[in-house]
Amino acid sequence: MFTTLISTVELGTAFGRSDLVICDVRHDLVQPQRGASEYAKAHVPGARFVHVDNDLSGAPTGRNGRHPLPAPEAAAALFSRLGIDATTQVVAYDQGNGMYAARLWWMLRWLGHDAVAVLDGGYAKWLKEGRATTTEVPDPRRASFGIRHVTPTVNAAGVRASIDRHSLFLIDARSPERFRGEVEPFGPVAGHIPGAHNRPFALNLEADGTFKHTSFLRAEFTALLDGKSHETVVHSCGSGVSACHNILAMEIAGLPGTRLYPGSWSEWSADPSLPVEVGP
Repeated sequence: MFTTLISTVELGTAFGRSDLVICDVRHDLVQPQRGASEYAKAHVPGARFVHVDNDLSGAPTGRNGRHPLPAPEAAAALFSRLGIDATTQVVAYDQGNGMYAARLWWMLRWLGHDAVAVLDGGYAKWLKEGRATTTEVPDPRRASFGIRHVTPTVNAAGVRASIDRHSLFLIDARSPERFRGEVEPFGPVAGHIPGAHNRPFALNLEADGTFKHTSFLRAEFTALLDGKSHETVVHSCGSGVSACHNILAMEIAGLPGTRLYPGSWSEWSADPSLPVEVGP
């Protein structure tokens, strides 16, 4: 069973398994239909397309973030349509760095499905190695996805209550310039949640887009925590997508069980009553 990462070699040898479901999660925050367009041009054989906005998010209201979590029942219905049940090994990939694939990885784990892995290096590595692609769109058999449990997340009220008590260790996966409040390409307010620590998700990766070795990730996150327990960690980002990449990286590092603040900065900054911090 693959529960964090799967290599291109491992996926190549897994073709033909009756329990395998491959999901293409390519996406572009600026051009939301780009992923579907790229999928139509070519994709890994057997892959089903999953849209970050339409499939992996609920309806945004302007107050609940750009990519709010769907209701567990809605997510379970999606997974059933994709052909996922308790016996399924899921593999998720995106264009390369795993940011969007990690959202699907996290959502399946959120509802208790552990047999899900992100393709290390994504579609870019798959193509670079000259592996097979197709334009054929599969017609997946409908399955019955059962919710085993719903993993707790943290909401804005929980994060706000923790600031003065320093009870949570908040890790922000956005780029340093967004964290510092120098730019904000997706919202009207720049900055970060007071007390948050910046760990851009790109730091989890090697130059070729694959994840760093377990030992390096563990050393880096341990240094960031500086003696704090990883069980107090809550992850945020712009809208609850790239934060999942840090959750995956900590899982690879042997530091499991960290939590997500799904609304992240896009929800936090929409509430003028919540404090904002700028700078490092």
